[in-house]
Amino acid sequence: MKWDVVIIGGGAAGLMCALVAGRRGRRVWVIDHANKVGKKILMSGGGRCNFTNVGVTPANYLSANPHFAKSALARYTPDDFIALVERHGIAYHEKELGQLFCDGSAKQIVRLLLDECATVGVRVDTSCEVEQVARADAGFSVRTGHGTATCDSLVVASGGLSIPRMCASSLGYELARQFGHDILPTRAALVPLTLSGKHLDRLRDLAGVTLPLVEARANGRAFQAGMLFTHRGVSGPAILQISSYWQSGDDLHVDLLPMQAADWLLAQREQHPDAFLKTVLTEFLPKRLVQCLCAYEFDSSRMRQYRDKDLRAVERRLHTWPIVASGTEGYRTAEVTLGGVNTDGLSSRNMESRHVPGLYFIGEVVDVTGWLGGYSFQWAWASGHAAGEAV
Repeated sequence: MKWDVVIIGGGAAGLMCALVAGRRGRRVWVIDHANKVGKKILMSGGGRCNFTNVGVTPANYLSANPHFAKSALARYTPDDFIALVERHGIAYHEKELGQLFCDGSAKQIVRLLLDECATVGVRVDTSCEVEQVARADAGFSVRTGHGTATCDSLVVASGGLSIPRMCASSLGYELARQFGHDILPTRAALVPLTLSGKHLDRLRDLAGVTLPLVEARANGRAFQAGMLFTHRGVSGPAILQISSYWQSGDDLHVDLLPMQAADWLLAQREQHPDAFLKTVLTEFLPKRLVQCLCAYEFDSSRMRQYRDKDLRAVERRLHTWPIVASGTEGYRTAEVTLGGVNTDGLSSRNMESRHVPGLYFIGEVVDVTGWLGGYSFQWAWASGHAAGEAV
């Protein structure tokens, strides 16, 4: 069958591209090997889909070319997607740091995309495996489990390697290589960190302990958010954010009390001279964490027994607490994949291949990775829109 556009991948970027191309009168076929489209949309934000962030800027993305995302992000903004959400009557709310979530369910976002596609005649097929892709006369031939199609434009929106249970695959990278594109090294990002050996043994009893606000630092980057101790290491928003910048062997430090001013322990000594250090710290930190710190980091004596320099040393340790991570939980729990199709081979204006006219790469398969908090979805909408306007 002949189509104007075939899109491989029924996620956020693929469906956005499809509906935009369909509005332009293109005959579009979306194919996805999963048994339903939008699986990562459905699981995102605890089932409520953090569908964008009102504070999106190009600085919120990692890429070998930090300028690549600017064009697409400028031409399809969070306000544009919010307008689409409101047009469909989906109630939403803003959480911390500009994150927007559905009041109801992530299913509403998938329904929005499918309804928009249906309105403009886009065909969407699931459980459809891609068996072969090849150049054809003035276009491409795509052989699938549902038959063979030809098309003028082929869009690869097959995502990355994160969360295999959501049917993640390497297909997008394989197709990119087939058509002469470079793939930058990929790794799990926005992912919990793991510890091993004595470093894990010391913290193992802290599993389940949460800190509402810490500052995680690595390689010159810092993020303030919550942290969670797990049976295997550390997680929580601050850790997920810094994981995109940290690699095995890098230093990682956490400010356990980022809102405390200098010499706050000296002030506590003046107020509570007979209290034990661990008692004072328990007013600021979870009891189990304080017990761990006093067991491995410093002794707990009465506050009046500490000299100024001793308390300042305790403060420094609390503000620069080292976490010696050995690795990450990997793609199994990673929210995104870092790396991917090298942007040097793509047009930043419309995501078209510089090597093969009519071939496009959008979304997570491209070497553009957003921060935690709706940024990756906005890249999906923006890159999908850019390609949809061009195919």
